[in-house]
Amino acid sequence: MLLTIPDVLTAEQARECRAALLRGNWSDGRASAGHLAAQAKRNLQLDDGPLAERVGNLILEALGRSSRFMAAALPLKVLPPRFNRYAGGNTYANHVDNAVFSVPGTPHRIRSDLSATLFLTDPGDYEGGELVIEDTFGAHRVRLPAGQMVLYPGSSLHHVTPVTRGERIASFFWIQSLVRHDARRGVLWELDAAIQALARDVPGHEALDRLGGVYHNLLREWAET
Repeated sequence: MLLTIPDVLTAEQARECRAALLRGNWSDGRASAGHLAAQAKRNLQLDDGPLAERVGNLILEALGRSSRFMAAALPLKVLPPRFNRYAGGNTYANHVDNAVFSVPGTPHRIRSDLSATLFLTDPGDYEGGELVIEDTFGAHRVRLPAGQMVLYPGSSLHHVTPVTRGERIASFFWIQSLVRHDARRGVLWELDAAIQALARDVPGHEALDRLGGVYHNLLREWAET
């Protein structure tokens, strides 16, 4: 399931984040990549530190207020957001994200059920820089307004096209879901959307309690904590 999460940040919040991040220290993105990814990765990545933590916490708080994100991702753990920067032809060739990531400064690990990219630069400020995600239905090209996010399976083959004008700044991170399998998350997402629509259009309908029970029983059956 590939899904856009609109307005994670307001346009003003995205501008403030971008301005703060530009004052940070950036390093060659290959330094944080595995052996295969390092051969494909050509970008800059913000160094870990107080700035990354502060902006990352703002993003995590915003995600906690997003009902669309919570319903789609069913998050159990979220890796602290990271930040990348593409300019001057920077690109990231086709790759699949690591299956498991260590949480910096802790002994904990997160399984990357879902990948997320939060765009912090408006599309008119740069050319190229499309996130291209491949699945069984073909290639999906994603280039969103600042403050919007795309959520997609961590198992997806994907790449970022070269940025040929301006620069593209984004946050990226991974989510371990309560429900490991994408198809099952998709079923729960559709069922939840149908319940919400029925509650809005026919409030008090007798089927709502039964459908809610089906949703929670499926979640109980499939959830891993």
